Amino acid sequence: MAKIFCDIADIELIKKFNKKKIVKGFTTNPSLMRKAGAKNYMNYSKDILKITKKPVSCEVFADDIQNMIIQGKNINKWGKNVYVKVPITNSKGTFTGKVIKTLNQNNIKINITAVYSSKQTKKILKNINKKTKVIISIFAGRMADAGKDPIPQFKESIKAAKNYKNVEILWASTREPYNYLQAKNLGCHIITVPPSIIEKIEKFGKSFHKLTIDTVNGFLIDSKKSKFKL
Repeated sequence: MAKIFCDIADIELIKKFNKKKIVKGFTTNPSLMRKAGAKNYMNYSKDILKITKKPVSCEVFADDIQNMIIQGKNINKWGKNVYVKVPITNSKGTFTGKVIKTLNQNNIKINITAVYSSKQTKKILKNINKKTKVIISIFAGRMADAGKDPIPQFKESIKAAKNYKNVEILWASTREPYNYLQAKNLGCHIITVPPSIIEKIEKFGKSFHKLTIDTVNGFLIDSKKSKFKL
């Protein structure tokens, strides 16, 4: 069963979704933080960590190796449930293997983000131990947006990581509720899901007949509201 992590940084939504049993953790990033109105990254992150005891991923935003390591060590001090989120490369395309290895060797839980290929997954595995918790976030939705099939990358990544009991493969950039079933069937350990899609997953189970009736009723209601005539 793939665990659902809510992909959000809005404080009020985190309070709401933290109460849901279906939600097993939270993931954030600098873009979500900005959208949520965060002014002080550290203080805002600590406020999130006060709300929940579930895993929360907070991302470094430095673009050089040395400062990524410094930020990662600082973020790790914010709470026992925090995962330090580290991009697979910096903006120049430099592999962050030294960051990954250093934090991992310091027993810091990490979530490696912006991963797009099984080749990258294998590079990550070469830089970690088999003890400290590691999440590898593969961006399925963005891959599909670019016309690429994410499924083979997941299959190969899951196969490569099977001997690492401390490693979890995460389906990231979810686009629709059905992605949850895809992730589960593939054997992904986690899927990150925005709030609106989590609410749709909670309503899974409608029959084809019920879906048809609901859809036709929707058309009928809108035509009446618009007072359409022929």
